[in-house]
Amino acid sequence: MRILVTGGSGFIGRHVVSRLRERGDEVSVVDLKPFPDASVPCVVGDLRNRSVAEAAVVAGLDGVVHLAAITSVLQSVNEPDAVFHTNVVATEYLLEQCRQLSVPRFVLASTNAVAGDVGRATIDESLVLHPLTPYGATKAAAEMLLSAYSSSYAMTCVALRFTNVYGAGMQTKDSVVARLMRAALTSGGVQIYGDGEQLRDYVYVTDAAAAIEHGLSLAGADVLTIGAGESVSMNDLHRLACDVTGVAIGKEHVPGKPGEMPAVIVDISKAAASGWRPEYTVRDGIAATWGDFSATAG
Repeated sequence: MRILVTGGSGFIGRHVVSRLRERGDEVSVVDLKPFPDASVPCVVGDLRNRSVAEAAVVAGLDGVVHLAAITSVLQSVNEPDAVFHTNVVATEYLLEQCRQLSVPRFVLASTNAVAGDVGRATIDESLVLHPLTPYGATKAAAEMLLSAYSSSYAMTCVALRFTNVYGAGMQTKDSVVARLMRAALTSGGVQIYGDGEQLRDYVYVTDAAAAIEHGLSLAGADVLTIGAGESVSMNDLHRLACDVTGVAIGKEHVPGKPGEMPAVIVDISKAAASGWRPEYTVRDGIAATWGDFSATAG
């Protein structure tokens, strides 16, 4: 297959590109920065410019994997217009270019945040979308665009609602797992929002990449929840990181952020029934991530 990966130079994108190339696909990338391997064709540019989408989506592609996005909840609250144009307008540019060139498949990296705050209830694909933040709203809007293009133009559009993706290669990320790993390396500490009992689901990056590969193989348009199916509290994650690294990582409790949900508990049974299952437990994933951080730091 000939596949374009938007955001392919990023953390998840590099894993996706590697996985697709290993199976024999011809992969190209569009990103704000060049792909680290010069043998991978890369259009460098901002997808908020229609001309960049037109340069990246070319005739003969079999599919587009759309990872490029602003994913920071806090940035979406502070800069909603910029996040809208990056996450929604750019998605429409890509879909329209796919329509015009008859590209048959489109896989979107969405988020469980489209569901909003359901307390400690389980999140699945049947919930009415009620996002709490502009970030969640932009991903919900992108999903609606996929639905429209699937129905109107017979494109196979798949939205994958990821939980928190972490793993090897995330050294430059500002997510909680990366902060824990950096704190362990430097004998530093981390901030924990609120009482630390909020629950989150963490899916390892190679499991996320496998889900994207799976999304490209589906026969019809769909929406799937992608996570580990195992929710842990921030306090438990901190204890687990201390155990795996052998470091007593410091912690400081600070007030919670706006738009933060008390729990993310997801049901991945639909994805499992379709043929995808995660391989990593949270403990295994944290251990693998620590191994990668330790190796690159040394």
